[in-house]
Amino acid sequence: MEIKRYEGTGRMSRAVVHGDTIYLCGQTSRDGGDVKAQTAASLAKVEELLDKYGSDKDHILSATINLKDRADFAAMNEIWDAWVNDGHEPARACVKAELASPAILVEISVIAAVK
Repeated sequence: MEIKRYEGTGRMSRAVVHGDTIYLCGQTSRDGGDVKAQTAASLAKVEELLDKYGSDKDHILSATINLKDRADFAAMNEIWDAWVNDGHEPARACVKAELASPAILVEISVIAAVK
């Protein structure tokens, strides 16, 4: 089965499609703001990439959320819960992590089925 890699940087691809599965790299916000604003911006990027490569948020199979500060868990979940459609909740993991930049509060990566 062919593997298609999109928007490669020499280090990573923003999206990889293998068969009927799409893998997205971690999405973050470059706009700053609090964890709610960054979560909303990251989820908007997830939606944009899924749409671009043949899927949508209702086809997400798995999500991994990295949080800089565990204290932001409830605030991040407030945005996440409003974003996920009922009946389409993916498997999910959320961990505290040291992220690539001190300004990044949340990073979200997903695996989704092609529509």
